[in-house]
Amino acid sequence: MADDEARRVAEFEALGEKAYDEMYETRYPVGPYSDMKDFFAAAIGAAERAGLTDEAERLTRRLDHCRTVYRKQFSGS
Repeated sequence: MADDEARRVAEFEALGEKAYDEMYETRYPVGPYSDMKDFFAAAIGAAERAGLTDEAERLTRRLDHCRTVYRKQFSGS
């Protein structure tokens, strides 16, 4: 079970990073931004379920960074 969750962490993180990259490749980054948030949230949840506290914290920091980048570069905030 924990191995399955750990595998899901890696899969969701990869999908989140892909969506993050896609923000820069489209004229309408809000869709990839939304996907990125969802994938990172799923990765964080999987890490927490697997008891991977450090991994969940690392992913939370990464998500926070990605949100900050989006707000600065794409939303004008």
